[in-house]
Amino acid sequence: MRILILCTGNSCRSQMVEAFLKQIDPSLQVFSAGTAPAEHVNPFTIRVMQEVGIDISGNKTKSVMQFLYQDFDFVVTVCGGAKETCPVFLGKVKHRVHIGFEDPADALGTEAEIRTVYRSVRDSIIKEFSAFYQTIKSKETVLNMGSAG
Repeated sequence: MRILILCTGNSCRSQMVEAFLKQIDPSLQVFSAGTAPAEHVNPFTIRVMQEVGIDISGNKTKSVMQFLYQDFDFVVTVCGGAKETCPVFLGKVKHRVHIGFEDPADALGTEAEIRTVYRSVRDSIIKEFSAFYQTIKSKETVLNMGSAG
Protein backbone atom coordinates (compact mmCIF):
# COMPACT_ATOMS: atom_id res chain seq x y z
CA MET A 1 0.00 0.00 0.00
CA ARG A 2 1.36 3.39 -1.05
CA ILE A 3 0.48 6.50 0.96
CA LEU A 4 1.54 10.12 0.38
CA ILE A 5 1.14 12.60 3.24
CA LEU A 6 1.00 16.27 2.23
CA CYS A 7 1.28 19.54 4.07
CA THR A 8 2.64 22.94 3.14
CA GLY A 9 6.23 22.88 4.43
CA ASN A 10 6.86 19.14 4.97
CA SER A 11 8.74 20.11 8.12
CA CYS A 12 6.33 19.16 10.93
CA ARG A 13 2.98 17.39 10.59
CA SER A 14 3.58 15.35 7.42
CA GLN A 15 6.98 14.24 8.74
CA MET A 16 5.35 13.06 11.98
CA VAL A 17 2.66 11.12 10.13
CA GLU A 18 5.12 9.50 7.71
CA ALA A 19 7.37 8.33 10.52
CA PHE A 20 4.50 7.10 12.69
CA LEU A 21 2.88 5.06 9.90
CA LYS A 22 6.23 3.53 8.95
CA GLN A 23 6.75 2.55 12.58
CA ILE A 24 3.39 0.87 13.07
CA ASP A 25 3.55 -1.01 9.75
CA PRO A 26 6.91 -1.26 7.97
CA SER A 27 5.18 -2.93 5.00
CA LEU A 28 3.48 0.37 4.12
CA GLN A 29 5.19 2.55 1.53
CA VAL A 30 4.74 5.98 3.10
CA PHE A 31 6.09 9.24 1.72
CA SER A 32 5.62 12.85 2.76
CA ALA A 33 5.98 16.08 0.83
CA GLY A 34 5.08 19.75 0.89
CA THR A 35 3.43 22.11 -1.53
CA ALA A 36 6.05 24.72 -0.54
CA PRO A 37 8.74 22.70 1.27
CA ALA A 38 10.83 24.25 4.02
CA GLU A 39 14.61 24.02 3.93
CA HIS A 40 14.77 21.38 6.66
CA VAL A 41 12.71 19.36 9.13
CA ASN A 42 11.78 21.49 12.13
CA PRO A 43 14.07 20.77 15.13
CA PHE A 44 11.09 20.65 17.53
CA THR A 45 9.52 17.98 15.33
CA ILE A 46 12.68 15.90 15.53
CA ARG A 47 12.82 16.27 19.33
CA VAL A 48 9.19 15.38 20.08
CA MET A 49 9.34 12.34 17.80
CA GLN A 50 12.51 11.18 19.60
CA GLU A 51 10.50 11.36 22.84
CA VAL A 52 8.28 8.53 21.52
CA GLY A 53 11.22 6.52 20.17
CA ILE A 54 11.03 7.60 16.52
CA ASP A 55 14.21 9.02 14.97
CA ILE A 56 13.60 11.36 12.03
CA SER A 57 16.83 13.32 12.42
CA GLY A 58 18.00 12.14 8.99
CA ASN A 59 14.78 13.09 7.17
CA LYS A 60 14.76 15.70 4.41
CA THR A 61 11.90 17.86 3.20
CA LYS A 62 10.55 17.06 -0.26
CA SER A 63 8.37 18.77 -2.84
CA VAL A 64 5.05 17.28 -3.92
CA MET A 65 6.20 17.84 -7.51
CA GLN A 66 8.41 14.74 -7.38
CA PHE A 67 5.35 12.55 -6.68
CA LEU A 68 2.83 13.90 -9.22
CA TYR A 69 3.22 11.06 -11.74
CA GLN A 70 3.23 8.24 -9.19
CA ASP A 71 0.34 5.99 -8.16
CA PHE A 72 -0.96 6.04 -4.58
CA ASP A 73 -3.63 4.21 -2.67
CA PHE A 74 -4.06 7.30 -0.47
CA VAL A 75 -3.06 10.95 -0.72
CA VAL A 76 -3.69 12.49 2.69
CA THR A 77 -3.51 16.23 3.37
CA VAL A 78 -2.84 17.19 6.98
CA CYS A 79 -3.22 20.97 6.72
CA GLY A 80 -5.70 23.30 5.11
CA GLY A 81 -3.02 24.96 2.97
CA ALA A 82 -2.04 21.69 1.30
CA LYS A 83 -5.69 20.77 0.83
CA GLU A 84 -6.39 24.08 -0.91
CA THR A 85 -3.27 24.12 -3.08
CA CYS A 86 -2.89 20.40 -3.71
CA PRO A 87 -1.89 19.94 -7.34
CA VAL A 88 -3.61 17.57 -9.71
CA PHE A 89 -1.97 14.16 -9.55
CA LEU A 90 -1.30 12.64 -12.95
CA GLY A 91 -0.66 9.22 -11.46
CA LYS A 92 -3.52 7.05 -10.23
CA VAL A 93 -4.81 8.04 -6.78
CA LYS A 94 -7.45 5.72 -5.34
CA HIS A 95 -8.43 7.82 -2.30
CA ARG A 96 -7.97 11.45 -1.28
CA VAL A 97 -8.38 12.13 2.42
CA HIS A 98 -8.02 15.23 4.60
CA ILE A 99 -7.13 14.84 8.29
CA GLY A 100 -6.20 18.33 9.49
CA PHE A 101 -4.07 19.45 12.42
CA GLU A 102 -3.01 22.84 13.71
CA ASP A 103 0.45 23.95 12.59
CA PRO A 104 2.84 23.63 15.56
CA ALA A 105 5.29 25.92 13.74
CA ASP A 106 2.89 28.78 14.56
CA ALA A 107 3.38 28.23 18.31
CA LEU A 108 4.70 31.16 20.32
CA GLY A 109 6.15 31.36 23.81
CA THR A 110 9.01 29.83 25.71
CA GLU A 111 10.78 26.75 24.40
CA ALA A 112 8.83 24.65 26.91
CA GLU A 113 5.50 26.15 25.76
CA ILE A 114 6.35 25.57 22.11
CA ARG A 115 7.39 21.99 22.80
CA THR A 116 4.04 21.43 24.54
CA VAL A 117 2.23 22.47 21.35
CA TYR A 118 4.38 20.10 19.25
CA ARG A 119 3.66 17.26 21.69
CA SER A 120 -0.06 17.95 21.50
CA VAL A 121 -0.01 17.86 17.69
CA ARG A 122 2.13 14.70 17.74
CA ASP A 123 -0.27 12.99 20.13
CA SER A 124 -3.27 14.01 18.00
CA ILE A 125 -1.51 12.64 14.91
CA ILE A 126 -0.82 9.33 16.66
CA LYS A 127 -4.47 9.06 17.74
CA GLU A 128 -5.97 10.01 14.35
CA PHE A 129 -3.58 7.96 12.26
CA SER A 130 -3.93 4.91 14.49
CA ALA A 131 -7.64 5.05 13.64
CA PHE A 132 -6.86 5.71 9.95
CA TYR A 133 -4.53 2.71 9.89
CA GLN A 134 -7.12 0.43 11.50
CA THR A 135 -9.68 1.55 8.91
CA ILE A 136 -7.44 0.95 5.90
CA LYS A 137 -6.22 -2.40 7.23
CA SER A 138 -9.76 -3.63 7.88
CA LYS A 139 -10.84 -2.54 4.36
CA GLU A 140 -7.76 -4.23 2.90
CA THR A 141 -8.62 -7.45 4.76
CA VAL A 142 -12.19 -7.37 3.42
CA LEU A 143 -10.95 -6.75 -0.13
CA ASN A 144 -8.42 -9.56 0.10
CA MET A 145 -11.02 -11.96 1.47
CA GLY A 146 -13.36 -11.05 -1.39
CA SER A 147 -10.71 -11.78 -4.01
CA ALA A 148 -9.71 -15.08 -2.39
CA GLY A 149 -12.92 -16.84 -3.49
